[in-house]
Amino acid sequence: MRQSQLFTKTRKEASSEEVSRNAELLIRGGFIHKELAGVYSYLPLGLRVLKKIENIIREEMNKVGGQEVLMSSMQPKENWEKTGRWETMTDLYKVSDISGREVALGPTHEEIVVPILKNYVSSYKNFPKNSSLAIYQIQNKFRMELRAKSGILRGREFMMKDMYSFHTSAEDFEKFYEKMKEIYKTIFDRVGIGHLTYLTFASGGTFSKYSHEFQTITSLGEDTIYIDEASGTALNKEVLNDEVLIQFHLIKEKLVEHKSIEVGNIFDLKTKYSKPFDLSFTDDQEQKHPVLMGCYGIGLSRLMGTVVEVLSDDKGIIWPESIAPFQVHLLALGEDKEVKEQAGKVYESLERNNIEVLFDDREGISAGEKFADADLLGMPYRVVVSERSLKEKGVEIKKRNEEKGKIISFKELLAQIAPKALSI
Repeated sequence: MRQSQLFTKTRKEASSEEVSRNAELLIRGGFIHKELAGVYSYLPLGLRVLKKIENIIREEMNKVGGQEVLMSSMQPKENWEKTGRWETMTDLYKVSDISGREVALGPTHEEIVVPILKNYVSSYKNFPKNSSLAIYQIQNKFRMELRAKSGILRGREFMMKDMYSFHTSAEDFEKFYEKMKEIYKTIFDRVGIGHLTYLTFASGGTFSKYSHEFQTITSLGEDTIYIDEASGTALNKEVLNDEVLIQFHLIKEKLVEHKSIEVGNIFDLKTKYSKPFDLSFTDDQEQKHPVLMGCYGIGLSRLMGTVVEVLSDDKGIIWPESIAPFQVHLLALGEDKEVKEQAGKVYESLERNNIEVLFDDREGISAGEKFADADLLGMPYRVVVSERSLKEKGVEIKKRNEEKGKIISFKELLAQIAPKALSI
């Protein structure tokens, strides 16, 4: 894509209202546009990142047999009354039409997915053989978040993947649950933050003794976790007590406190939602049992914001190659005709080799401004065509997280970049 054709522009500063690093950098870079507190539109560069995260998550959900659906955002009040959450869920958006009919704007989808399954599940024969029944979607959610001050980390409208699994036995659930732990680790590895992300024990609330969160360490996080570095065991602050320490054979004095951001969670729902809707099955002895459930959530927009929080520096964002809007930011420096022509040829060659490239072909922009924009936007590779590089019959390449670049031939450029770009 030619940067001269991109309708968004970079900014030197974000609004003074933005207190989070992710919002500041994403707004300055033209990735997102703030509509109101906790509500953002995703612009071309930001949507490319979001779609890549979405595709990674979709690939991993499909690996465990997840079946993708798209459920309604508007949810019947009656369903929420059946589960008792119409009055008890404090961040639920309730909407009335002119006739007075009330619906909920979906913050989560247990109240929709369970009634759907009731139409198709009544016997153990309705469950897949040798595998679990799992349904997922990737969709906007709505929550009346009163503390919407952390950019896309804590939104009132946000993109989320939620998966629900359905089981005929506790053994089947536990097997699938353990598999999902590993799948989540793979997702966070693939988006570039696996080395900073811990499976963390947290309170299970009304569902079970414990749930599991995936917490990414950063000094800018709102959560507090404690890590036993010898075993890798992590505990949320809310579950840190003597009983837990004894159960996990931990010594409080050896735990290291960290600030963190929750990037995903998984829950054992048991029969919390299947019972209100009488979602049940008959076994091979014609005995009736409630269906067991699990829930697995990842906020895509929150994950995108977390990557920016932890993988950035004082110049801007440092996107991992797997989710960067483009792999290469190609810069043409100066007004020399030969530079422009050669940069155009490099751009066309990169595109022919299926390498995603943003070509800064803007005229009347100084080299310093182009370098600053490249650092802010954070593509993995910066490739520069200039009078200097032409004298050495090559292009200058620099990784975003490196201090200095080097001049190499175009053949070497393809050898270095093409395998990485084509494997994504």
